[in-house]
Amino acid sequence: MHFPAYIPPGFLQNGFAMTLYAGFHTSHYWENTVFALEPPYQQQIFTGASDTPLFGLLAIPKNARGTVVATYGIAGNLEDQWLLRIWGRKAYASGYAVVLFDWRAHGKSLELSPALTSDGLYEGEDFVRIASQAQSWGCPRKFWFVGLSLGGQMALWAGKTTAGILETQDIGGVAAICPSLDAKRSLSYLLRHPQGRYIEKGIARSLKKLAWQIHDAHLGALDPAAIDRIDSIWAFDHELVIGNLGFPTVEAYYDATSPLHFLPSLEIPTLIIYAENDPFFDPAIAPDLEAACAKNPNIDLLLTKYGGHAVYANSQKGQKQANDPDIWWAWNRVLQWMEGDQVF
Repeated sequence: MHFPAYIPPGFLQNGFAMTLYAGFHTSHYWENTVFALEPPYQQQIFTGASDTPLFGLLAIPKNARGTVVATYGIAGNLEDQWLLRIWGRKAYASGYAVVLFDWRAHGKSLELSPALTSDGLYEGEDFVRIASQAQSWGCPRKFWFVGLSLGGQMALWAGKTTAGILETQDIGGVAAICPSLDAKRSLSYLLRHPQGRYIEKGIARSLKKLAWQIHDAHLGALDPAAIDRIDSIWAFDHELVIGNLGFPTVEAYYDATSPLHFLPSLEIPTLIIYAENDPFFDPAIAPDLEAACAKNPNIDLLLTKYGGHAVYANSQKGQKQANDPDIWWAWNRVLQWMEGDQVF
């Protein structure tokens, strides 16, 4: 499949600048950047792996041509994750049923359960179980698992975790935008660089806030002394996550959950969009990603020079060249890929 090149605005060629611009500027007027309207979502409670309740939004258009199940990255909730809400609008306007969900320890799912994150070990099954339940509520196949950032990592795990829940013919594929692929290397990279340390500290504050929210919503679920000790991403996983999952070290946990290791063996169609200048990840991962995907004909890799972290705001020139209806280059490529590979 031919994909048009991504051409960022000149002042946003730097990945950190692109990411900051989106967070502090575009996030305030994103609704003006997309023509599609908000779908008529209905609130639903899904049951994920280990019977964990998960909050979601569901909308089914007339004569739906398939269903997307999607979530966001490491922090936030469905109310503030505007990039995901853009995707929901675009997918629904293109005729797909849409399920967006708050993953474990996030948003309203946090209110329903104290279950902590597992970077895909359980969330992959959550994706697939949500799809299965959505099917029983009228969402048609094929199902597409979509995520960005850490949500992209979990979507990749969904592509690895379908047996016994959905039939192979019911699955369209996985699309991951700037997924986390090797947490150990990327976290080390962040801590070595001034911009990276800024990003890491911001994420750590969000994770600590999530931990206190779980503590307040589910008294006794988390040790307040452990929460007090959280001053980094590593500390969050060390204090709260790895013990319950049975890992001896955070490093072992990161090795076990990083998708880079299993990409060559994925058996369902997969699209990965990944920016070489993503400020969240070690640049050395990009050639390893390219090598892993080259070994698997089921994966389409769009490795771009620019893009920042999951933003991919297009320039006027790039939008015109791609014949896109809006500036959201990556989301438009996901739709292009889905429609090119799908048989109805």
